[in-house]
Amino acid sequence: MGLFSKAAFFTTVNHFRDLPLHGGKEVAFVGRSNAGKSSAINTLANYTRLAFTSKTPGRTQHINYFSLGDNLFLVDLPGYGYAKVPPDIQQHWEALLSQYLQRRDSLCGLVIIMDARHPLTSLDVQMLDWFSQTGKPVHVLLTKSDKLSRQQSTQTLNQVRSHLTQHYPHCTVQLFSSSKKLGVAEAEAVIAGWFAPEDLEPTA
Repeated sequence: MGLFSKAAFFTTVNHFRDLPLHGGKEVAFVGRSNAGKSSAINTLANYTRLAFTSKTPGRTQHINYFSLGDNLFLVDLPGYGYAKVPPDIQQHWEALLSQYLQRRDSLCGLVIIMDARHPLTSLDVQMLDWFSQTGKPVHVLLTKSDKLSRQQSTQTLNQVRSHLTQHYPHCTVQLFSSSKKLGVAEAEAVIAGWFAPEDLEPTA
């Protein structure tokens, strides 16, 4: 049974004050609109429509919680970078994201979704800059990697990893493909490590 096999919708919120007081741990997923965030969540959970995917980018307008059991939660954050929303809604999203990412104590790590064909956009870098101030770990999924040749995907992975190592030491990266189910075990292992109790010291 995978880490996400018990994933089930828990709640949705639109204001920081309404975030659940569950006393457990949560990992959040965020990414530029249309980078494949919902598809990645669905693939990890082995569900078709756990996180609703849409041909209209920017559809996720709230913070959506999914329970993984054992007081662990997956959090689906609004996509960023899609212009076709009213300015007041966009400002609300940005304020909510900022509050959540920088003030949420139960958040133990952030998964950033990037399209492998267009990684490290200015908005992706802004998100990395934003969150790195917390000192919490970040894991990047380079989605849609099946759209690249093996040589191209390896080259992209190495380039992104080199940039992250230089500028964001708390950040790791991997290739991922929802359609090919590539990278699921690697992503689960990283997130499981974040969820592990702090008093469990690694054995030699």
